[in-house]
Amino acid sequence: MHGSSRYGQKWCRDELILALELYCRIPFSRTKASNPRVRRVASAIGRTPASVARKLGNFGAFDPELKKRKITGLGHGSKLDQAIWTEFNDDWSELVSQAEAIRLRLKFFDEPDTVWEPPSGPSERPGTRKQRLHQSFFRDAVLSSYVGRCAVTGISIGECLVASHIVPWSESVETRANPMNGICLSATIDCLFDRGLLTFRDDLTVALSPKITTIKEEPVQSLVACYDNRPMLRPERFLPDRDFLAWHREHRFHST
Repeated sequence: MHGSSRYGQKWCRDELILALELYCRIPFSRTKASNPRVRRVASAIGRTPASVARKLGNFGAFDPELKKRKITGLGHGSKLDQAIWTEFNDDWSELVSQAEAIRLRLKFFDEPDTVWEPPSGPSERPGTRKQRLHQSFFRDAVLSSYVGRCAVTGISIGECLVASHIVPWSESVETRANPMNGICLSATIDCLFDRGLLTFRDDLTVALSPKITTIKEEPVQSLVACYDNRPMLRPERFLPDRDFLAWHREHRFHST
C-alpha cells in the first residue's frame, strides 16, 4: 500500500480506516485536496489528495448530522465504505487502535493540527501511548466538530478551548474516545461543567445551577449567568449523546 501509486484501484480496508480517522479529526469544510493532512495521508497510501478528499466526502454521505443540515456529502460510496462507517461508529476506541497499527506498519507519523492536552484531574491522567492516542483523537474530533468554537460562548481562541468529556475519562473506558461524549468548551465553561455547575438539557439548552444563578455579582451575571437557558452551538458532526447528557445531569449537576 505504501510508496506506490494505487490510482484506479479499489480502496482496501486499511486505507479506509485511515481515511475515516482523518474524517473525524478535521472539519468537514476542510476535507479538501489542498489540506496538508489530506495530502500527508494520500502520500502515505499512494493515492492522490483528490482521491482522499473524495473518500472523505463519501463518508460525509453517511453522517446523520450533515444530513440534518442538508449537507449530502458525496454519493456513490462503496459497500465497504458503509461497512467501515458502521463498524467504527460503534467502537471509536478500536478505530484509533487500528489506525495507529496501520500507521506503524506504514512508518507514517502524521502531525496533529491541534495540541494534545491531557484530561484534567489526578485520576484522569493517561500514562500510556495508547491513552494519549485516544485523547488526541478525541480532542481533534470534538474541536473540529464545533469548528473550534466553544459550544456555550462561541469563543474561538484555540488556546482556551477544551474537548470536555460528558462522562469523565475516569468513569468509563468505553466512552473515552467517543466524540459524542464530548463538547467543545472554553476553559471557564469546562470548569463549570466539570464541577456540575452547568449542564445541558436534552434539547441542548444550557442549564446553570442555582449556585451560579443566585450570585448577583455583576461579573457572574454578565459573563456566566447570561447563558442560562440559551441553546448551545450545535456541532457539525457528533451531536452529544442524550444518554451521556442524562448521566451528567444525574451524577454531576448541582440542581439545588
